[in-house]
Amino acid sequence: WPEQAADCLAAQDKRVSFVGHSHVALFFTADPDSKEGEEANGWQAGAGTRLEIDEGRWLINPGSVGQPRDGDPRAAWLELDTETWEATYHRVGYDIERAARSIEAAELPEHLARRLYLGR
Repeated sequence: WPEQAADCLAAQDKRVSFVGHSHVALFFTADPDSKEGEEANGWQAGAGTRLEIDEGRWLINPGSVGQPRDGDPRAAWLELDTETWEATYHRVGYDIERAARSIEAAELPEHLARRLYLGR
């Protein structure tokens, strides 16, 4: 992911960008003058991780409310404070049983329901 993140950061004209789809709470940062193909530094973010994003370039994924892929079945969300330019990762439990039943009732693949319990 670091190479893709570096390319995304280089293509953005904004200092802070948000992305999704990986189902993993993580963030990347790069030198303000980075160019396409230059490496970005990235880390997975657990609950309580706080980022000071008032400087530098950032590509932030808040994680997944459903179908997490990081081993933590709780819903992930990101709090963004635009006054202090801080971003904080949070986790909250939800009714996984109900969500799994909804997946099964919709006749979606069974593994999508099972993986909710594992966060994988």
